Amino acid sequence: MALFSRRQQAPRLAPELDDTALGRALRGIASARGPGPQDLAIAQLEQLLRDTGDHWDRRCHRVTVLAEAVPALARGWRARHPRDADALLLHAWSELPVDPRAATAAFRLAADARPADPAPWVGTLAALRLLARPSAELTPVWREIRARDPWNREAHLQVLGYLSPEERGSQAALRDFLDDVVDAMPYGVPAECLPLTAAVRQYHRDLDSGGTRALGAGRYWTQPHVAPLLDQALDHWLRPGHPRHAASVADLGLLAYALSRAARTEEAAAVFAVIGGLVTRWPWGHDGEPVERYAYWSRR
Repeated sequence: MALFSRRQQAPRLAPELDDTALGRALRGIASARGPGPQDLAIAQLEQLLRDTGDHWDRRCHRVTVLAEAVPALARGWRARHPRDADALLLHAWSELPVDPRAATAAFRLAADARPADPAPWVGTLAALRLLARPSAELTPVWREIRARDPWNREAHLQVLGYLSPEERGSQAALRDFLDDVVDAMPYGVPAECLPLTAAVRQYHRDLDSGGTRALGAGRYWTQPHVAPLLDQALDHWLRPGHPRHAASVADLGLLAYALSRAARTEEAAAVFAVIGGLVTRWPWGHDGEPVERYAYWSRR
């Protein structure tokens, strides 16, 4: 994953980001048809997750991508190996958008099968969020995650969504959470995108609200509590030797998006140059088809 030597390519949706092994497996699995090829595809899934070992950040990234891409294979794998920790975990994540209650039970089994793994607890957090459960039920789950992987990116993003005004929180709850996290956050951890993610979501709220707030959204990125987020990300995320986590490319895409909307075009160009055309649905899909919007702004 040589981020700074990436050749520029035509933009494409890339849920795997720059995880070449994951991308190769997804392409191979997509062509699997019939019992024999499906056996091979399940073996690929197994190897892909085994290879992550206790690299929890990479493991969580691969599980969430695979769960969305190959839910049928996840079900088949668990049916064949009902006690396998990886099979349980992947099946639970694939069930999450369909039946979060059933997913919660499956996550409990996965947690029992591999107690050190934070991913089942992160999935449980996501399930409780989908079920709109009270915060008292999320708090002990959050503690379990923090005990295993204190700066898990997906877990922090789940809490950010849960505390949003659209869900179970408020602007005040969001500010308190962000202040607490940022004050304690070490340099270069996987959750480093949290403040900028929150800023982009607020920008979208302003755009979507209509009226004077939407009209004033063009000035959003110059506000004194927002502009430094872009400066800090530019200073750190492009620095050679900066720690790279599994979703680094997604974070750089978020930064390119924000810089483009802030009309900081030269700085945005520097970020686009290292992304290599790897597009995520969010935030680019907020304004239209994500690949088209990415291409439009990168050309500018």
